[in-house]
Amino acid sequence: MDAFFPFLGPLTFIIVLCIAFCAGFVKGVVGFAMPLVLISGLTLFLAPELALAGLIAPTLVTNIVQSMRQGPRAAWISVKAFRYFLIAGGITLVIAAQMVRVVPERLLLFVIGVPAFGYAALQLSGVQFSLTRNSKLVEIVAGAVAGILGGFAGTWGPTTVMYLTAINTPKLDQLRVQGVIYGLGSVALVGAHFGSGVLRAETVPFSLLLVAPALIGMWAGSRVVDRIDQVMFKRATLIVLLIAGANLIRRAVF
Repeated sequence: MDAFFPFLGPLTFIIVLCIAFCAGFVKGVVGFAMPLVLISGLTLFLAPELALAGLIAPTLVTNIVQSMRQGPRAAWISVKAFRYFLIAGGITLVIAAQMVRVVPERLLLFVIGVPAFGYAALQLSGVQFSLTRNSKLVEIVAGAVAGILGGFAGTWGPTTVMYLTAINTPKLDQLRVQGVIYGLGSVALVGAHFGSGVLRAETVPFSLLLVAPALIGMWAGSRVVDRIDQVMFKRATLIVLLIAGANLIRRAVF
């Protein structure tokens, strides 16, 4: 193991696999938050840049699986329906990704932690957003903000979920749309970070290592979600994200 991953000791190796499983499990239940769980957990043991590289492959694969759950035709309909969001997000993601290696570590942690904490806090406090679905400007702005966060931190879930919730997207549609948006964003993220240098010969194997536990966790989450109260479990997930976001902010400030 040391020959392939010299930055991982035996205990850290096991912990990293468990974090990937937990991230996949959360995604299997609520359809999002996998990058947030991964980046929050991995940065406890690894450098932010390595943690960012690690989440890219499992995020890409699990998003493809999620987007295709109802078939390619349904996925294509979602692409057309949210094309402005996707285009704006793709452009800003690629631009932001090129700045990762020149951004101070504490600023990167802060950029990741604030959206996680803010989104969870707003949702737990019962704050609801209401937007007009046919507003192209709002869709473009939401996509652009999601792309910026995705490029910097590999996580665009909070902005996307807040937007989809605000336009009152039905549950099944929202899960599929999330998969499509995150999946296409993941493809852009892969290309962008090969260009930025985050993904390279030393980090790609580590990222691929996390795919299997993430998929297993996602499968387990999808099995559990039908047997428990979805509202209560999502609330518990938001509490975890709140804590994770607060921890990232703490590390950025102190």
